Amino acid sequence: MIGKKVIDTDPITVAEVKQMLEDLAETHELTYEQNLALDHVIKFSKLEAEEAKKLVGELEELIKKNQAIKIADIMPEDLADLRLLFAKERGSYKTEDLEKILEIVDKYR
Repeated sequence: MIGKKVIDTDPITVAEVKQMLEDLAETHELTYEQNLALDHVIKFSKLEAEEAKKLVGELEELIKKNQAIKIADIMPEDLADLRLLFAKERGSYKTEDLEKILEIVDKYR
């Protein structure tokens, strides 16, 4: 690994990974690992890439980007599911804020 280092990282949604892998599959033959990843994201992606970006953008007004991406990937259905996503996070969120987040998520179902 001489000369290789990570310059920057930016988390993306599962839907964006799906789009990237599908685009790559059109021009190149995917490796075994890439095929496994593509199979996984096809099964678990709940939104299209553009919708996921819009959802993350709306959620970023209320919460951090990493949290917004988790929510966009999982699409929680109720407060209990949403609280599980925030269980390891520092701080707490008011029920009103969580309900706003669920309302935003429901627009994209």
